[in-house]
Amino acid sequence: MTGGKYLLAGLTPEEEKKKAIFDAMSAKSRKRVLDMGYEQWDPFLPPKDPLDLRMGQRRETALSLMRSFLRECPQEGYSNEYGQGAWEACMGITGGDDRWRGNYDFSCWYRDFLKKGEA
Repeated sequence: MTGGKYLLAGLTPEEEKKKAIFDAMSAKSRKRVLDMGYEQWDPFLPPKDPLDLRMGQRRETALSLMRSFLRECPQEGYSNEYGQGAWEACMGITGGDDRWRGNYDFSCWYRDFLKKGEA
């Protein structure tokens, strides 16, 4: 008789693995699963690719964009704060964060405003 232990326990091999994963979790993680519902929880979902989260519209990673920026930006006046601000803007804009999109749009508008000599 194949699968006898699963038939007696009433669990399929996948349900048995799911239960083993759940039993090995910390109490805090178990609580989170129970809050969402054990039946809806799927521990077998593939993880999200972290590169997808850090890609800009042209499919460059934020790190490669930052390297390009630092190669082309003027080095006089560069400080750690300048680099930190540029990195935060890079991560925010490539991530589609509205706060940074607003920052970018204002910066472009202000640059054009200054070029017109209206300031």
